[in-house]
Amino acid sequence: MTTVMDFAALDTLPRIGLADLEERAALQTRVDRKYVMPLAAAGLLLETLAPHAVALEINGIRQFAYESLYFDTPELSGFHRTAHRHRRRFKVRTRTYVDSGSCWLEVKVPGPRGSTVKYRAPHDREQQHTVAAGRAFVDDVFGRHGLPAGDHVVLASALRTEYLRFTLLLADTDSRVTVDTALRWSTDGDEVRLSGTAIVETKTGSAASRADRELWRRGHRPVAFSKYATGLAALRPDLPAAPWRRVLRRHFTAAREELVHG
Repeated sequence: MTTVMDFAALDTLPRIGLADLEERAALQTRVDRKYVMPLAAAGLLLETLAPHAVALEINGIRQFAYESLYFDTPELSGFHRTAHRHRRRFKVRTRTYVDSGSCWLEVKVPGPRGSTVKYRAPHDREQQHTVAAGRAFVDDVFGRHGLPAGDHVVLASALRTEYLRFTLLLADTDSRVTVDTALRWSTDGDEVRLSGTAIVETKTGSAASRADRELWRRGHRPVAFSKYATGLAALRPDLPAAPWRRVLRRHFTAAREELVHG
């Protein structure tokens, strides 16, 4: 994993622990807005938000290493449903928090009025490469949302993502902001990295947050972006990419030239 990026203002913020953050802003059902920008722009946003924000801190750490492994069917139905905005789309992943060693199995599905609903269950880190131990959990979520479930639905690993993240709580609205850097996607021996780019994501109820309004003021607009679907489209030019073509052209084209073929 790439070394921690230098966001100097991060260390000056008051801290909040994970339990308090989850109590105030768990936001398992939420509106996500994603922005892709240069690292310098993310640094300026952090400085602007600093008087209104607290930073998640765990064991003295404020920037955390994440690893996610996404699972899909052999025909990539999760990807294609996302690409075509199917109302019964889904994402299944294991997420490992490298610094603490904890691992979760997560399923994300669309919620009402453009929101996203995330379900999660503890998962054995040694089993992060498979959903077998949590298959009953996945099938239960699929069944509740009208998705095919059961042994005939094969889910295999399709894409790995790695990045660094810090999380802010905006105390006035109890909304969250995450900033991801050192971004890396890999599959089948190929990889692509966005070393000079940040993904800023706001997680709110229905109303826009202070961070959204500040980004809009600076000319940044939310973009269609999925770490799974956009990353897989970047690595697989044969797949449909219409929803993310602008992001791919603007941020991934140069990075494609640095693809490492194993």
